[in-house]
Amino acid sequence: MEVEHSNKLINKYNVAAPRYTSYPTVPFWDNETFNSVNWESRVAAQYASSKDNGISIYIHLPFCESLCTYCGCNTRITKNHSVEDPYIQSVLKEWAMYKSILGEESIKIAEIHLGGGTPTFFEAHNLAYLIEGILAGNEKSQDATFSFEAHPANTTRQHLETLYQLGFTRLSLGIQDFDDQVQFVINRHQTVADVQRVMADAREIGYDSINFDLIYGLPKQTMSSVEMTIKHALQLDPDRISFYSYAHVPWIKPGQRRFTEHDLPVGEEKLNLYTLGKTMIQAAGFEDVGMDHFSKVNDELYQAAIEGRLHRNFMGYADRYTPLLIGLGVSSISDSWTAFAQNVKTVEEYHAIIAENKLPVIKGHLLTDEDLVVRQYILNMMCRGHVDLIPAMEINEGILERLECFVADKFISIDGNSVEITALGKSFLRNVCMAFDVRLQYSKEREGLFSQAI
Repeated sequence: MEVEHSNKLINKYNVAAPRYTSYPTVPFWDNETFNSVNWESRVAAQYASSKDNGISIYIHLPFCESLCTYCGCNTRITKNHSVEDPYIQSVLKEWAMYKSILGEESIKIAEIHLGGGTPTFFEAHNLAYLIEGILAGNEKSQDATFSFEAHPANTTRQHLETLYQLGFTRLSLGIQDFDDQVQFVINRHQTVADVQRVMADAREIGYDSINFDLIYGLPKQTMSSVEMTIKHALQLDPDRISFYSYAHVPWIKPGQRRFTEHDLPVGEEKLNLYTLGKTMIQAAGFEDVGMDHFSKVNDELYQAAIEGRLHRNFMGYADRYTPLLIGLGVSSISDSWTAFAQNVKTVEEYHAIIAENKLPVIKGHLLTDEDLVVRQYILNMMCRGHVDLIPAMEINEGILERLECFVADKFISIDGNSVEITALGKSFLRNVCMAFDVRLQYSKEREGLFSQAI
């Protein structure tokens, strides 16, 4: 049975909170100690020590033909498809620079993910050229997983067949909502028939894991519209469902000003939308495997969750941990586990720096020993709902003090150094993780940095 949330708890915990795809979170990176030289050193060192695990590659393809007004991603809106080839050439040149840093002709690749933007903005033959260039001369891990994000309205059978032939077996469809009024306000148009077509083609071709991205808290959403969206989604029979909270950050993304705050469900109203959707999704046989993520029991994400292999990074939840994640393309973030680096955010600057044979990193962070401990604490809470504090760590005292209110509100239980999330606490997971976030405690400036927790 879903636990009811009181207005008192909602008002108390509906604060600006990170989503914790990394620690430290990007606003708290110490860019003063970071430069491309020490970044390259961290990448090379991590690869040398973990090359047998293979690496993950994230490729950001930023182009979209129209602006979805809910979107918080780095995008470039254009209908000019001549941008495809120059962008691919720059991405492949960036990849060549990283191969040089790694120091080997053949790199083992465990994971590739195409995100955006809209990867299916690109013509199928251009995507083939890109992936063939990434794979050329390299080795795929035996259990490698290749996945891509797609817009149901512009994904063709040729897209699906081309990428499948290159090893892609996982597909994530950005649906968000099926209600006509909501789609109009967020400028995201696709029909149930669009999704049915893509699903039928993908299943026939051989894709073995299909995810739906759905969002709650969008403008004009109601209990009945969310119920309708979830019903349609369940009838379409995906393997995974990501049911995200809409992040309202118009000071960062001005496109979100097509609607006003008065159009948004907030507080208890928004949480009720989540509770409704979650209840319906779980009643259909999906298991809760992490914040906002649900999976069928035969999907690898669920298997990873029950076996303790679930991981979280800038791509969200993953069924594997690779110590080295290389991000290619505009605004991509790379992770060597001991350091982060983010690329420049405009296409023009990206091309210009690549043309100078330089990595296009603009900022980053070198993790301290304390950062690495806290990172593991938060990762364990986000992926396993359980943290064992390392005995005698100086930071533990402050963490335990900040966790007291969550014990009182029955979000967690604490037994010695062991911290466990409760069923109620799972709905406030971002808040609980904030108690572990040492760098967040140093700053009083949270508003304007993150979206609301609820």
